[in-house]
Amino acid sequence: MADNSVSAGTASDVRTFAAAVLLTYAGGVLMLVGYILLSGVFGAILGLVGAIFGVVWWRTVHKKVFPRDLPVKSLVILGVIGVALTVLAVVLIQ
Repeated sequence: MADNSVSAGTASDVRTFAAAVLLTYAGGVLMLVGYILLSGVFGAILGLVGAIFGVVWWRTVHKKVFPRDLPVKSLVILGVIGVALTVLAVVLIQ
């Protein structure tokens, strides 16, 4: 069997998948918060710009958007950001 040079193991693959899901979710919720705050498409566009800057920042911190060995600490921080944005969106709707 050939050596798999892409994957660092199952745990690494799961962390990479979780990072992809959390980045997508946080970007979508950020667009929702922008839409709610500015009551329109312009707010959603600003949220999209913020999400793009977030991904660029993530890439500068980790040298790649989806690095081979992603630290669990980064996933926890990304999860907390996603939860905080979700709570903010719920509070703004009410």
